Amino acid sequence: MTATFAISKHCNSLAEVRARFKVELTNDESFFSEWHEDLPDVTEAEKERCDRIKYQYLYHRDNGNIAEGLINQIVIAPLLEMAKFYDPPFDIRAEYPVEIEHIEVNENSENSETLETVYRGRIDTLVIHKKLWILVIESKGTSFNIEEGMAQALTYMLASPNQSQPTYGLISNGGFSIFVKASTSKPAKYLFSDEFSIYRRRNELCDVLSVLKKLAQQLKQDLIAGQVYT
Repeated sequence: MTATFAISKHCNSLAEVRARFKVELTNDESFFSEWHEDLPDVTEAEKERCDRIKYQYLYHRDNGNIAEGLINQIVIAPLLEMAKFYDPPFDIRAEYPVEIEHIEVNENSENSETLETVYRGRIDTLVIHKKLWILVIESKGTSFNIEEGMAQALTYMLASPNQSQPTYGLISNGGFSIFVKASTSKPAKYLFSDEFSIYRRRNELCDVLSVLKKLAQQLKQDLIAGQVYT
């Protein structure tokens, strides 16, 4: 028996994701130190652009909720550009289809019936190098709960074909952003960063950009050193 479900409707809490896909929240802070250790500086020109992004976001937000597509245009795309994810060796995929198979054996059935569930969805933005998934980005409109985006992004990351390399994620609704790192090696595990807010006195979009720059630089170095395989 096979059932098919949409990830956007059936993977909306982290508890559901942990239970269904056997992934663990790790307490080991060293597992995801990339979001806060040895971060590259943000230039004055980049700070000015982040301030411009903040101004544009708050201007449109003041007029009501902002749709997901506009969040991508105003906030996500400029950050990816400044972090050089649009440049070689990276490739960008939008609305990337993903499918996860989940198999359970119903031991209560006399014939030990096998239940197969297929979860399908589309990743808003996926950064790849050849077949290696590098960065999963889940964008949410301002009317959506960012915690739902966290669960969905983690689900997408667990579908990554990278069995020996971790995958990174960014979940943002423009006003609030958070990173996640997941490893599918057994046991699968994940850890989130702190949350970054556009509403604090200091523009924390600069911090989001700094983390993105760190990930891009680190992955380029790993590719050159041959530590990342495709």
